[in-house]
Amino acid sequence: MTETILVTGGAGYIGSHATKVLKDNGYEVIVLDNLAYGHREFVEDVLGVKLILGNIGDYQLVTQILKDFSISAVMHFAAFICVGESVKNPRKYYKNNVVETLTLLEAMVDASVNKFIFSSTCATYGFPKEIPLTETHPQAPINPYGNTKLMIERMLADFDVAYGLISICLRYFNAAGAEPSGLLGEDHSPETHLIPLVLMTALGRRDYISVFGADYPTRDGTCIRDYIHVLDLAEAHLLALQYLQKANKSEAFNLGNNLGFSVKEVIETAKKVSGRDFEVRMEARRPGDPAMLIGSAEKAKNLLGWKPSRNDLETIIRDAFEWHKVRHSA
Repeated sequence: MTETILVTGGAGYIGSHATKVLKDNGYEVIVLDNLAYGHREFVEDVLGVKLILGNIGDYQLVTQILKDFSISAVMHFAAFICVGESVKNPRKYYKNNVVETLTLLEAMVDASVNKFIFSSTCATYGFPKEIPLTETHPQAPINPYGNTKLMIERMLADFDVAYGLISICLRYFNAAGAEPSGLLGEDHSPETHLIPLVLMTALGRRDYISVFGADYPTRDGTCIRDYIHVLDLAEAHLLALQYLQKANKSEAFNLGNNLGFSVKEVIETAKKVSGRDFEVRMEARRPGDPAMLIGSAEKAKNLLGWKPSRNDLETIIRDAFEWHKVRHSA
């Protein structure tokens, strides 16, 4: 019997790629999305998957979906993700990311659906005390966004003990790239992530790209981050689901490349891939930016059997560029 997975936020960037991977591996998928940031065409036109328009905080709707479609597990991507906005408007983040997720979990318990894959973040760690970051690193977020994700992780631990709702928390580093066909990709409004901003500059959609700080203690003075291809990320969700079904216990995993690329390296690679030059402006450091964030994914490799296959920067940027050429070409 084919299993049916509910993907919340499945019309968004990572959720749509996870939906594709699930569908390609024989699962039935139902997407629940309010389209605040998602794209209807990703789900209905590109993937041919059923989209239900609504909120995860709608208890009656969620309960009905869980029962009507005999949902066996939930993959949860429906979250607000902009760190800066979370500082300026924390109530928006606590309501959507925490309160509405609590309603989703309540509906799952009441409908006897007990498997949950959670899109968490490396932002739960805060400033790194050691590199690479492992799952045992202290979790001390430095912004409301990270706080909301950590609160959900703690709720999940409590729901496991009290109700037997088992979960996998996947702590992402920097998702990037796109599905190579150019039909799915990253399209946030406003856009805050480095790689799409650089590529939009290459395509003439922006006048220049800013580099915030060139005096960090790194190999070229700019910040280093761990970028992971979105399809490698999506495949980790499938493996996490299969692990949960087999091991029947809750876990947390980092998802990263264990590699770091600097801001300058991203810009130079984007120029090479696009064949276009563009203006780069050096700016002052931004407060709160650590010099380096690199994650260890050894646990995911050992327990999930996860092997990222698109982990070189040129592949990540080339796939993203193909998407942006279609979506944002000047």
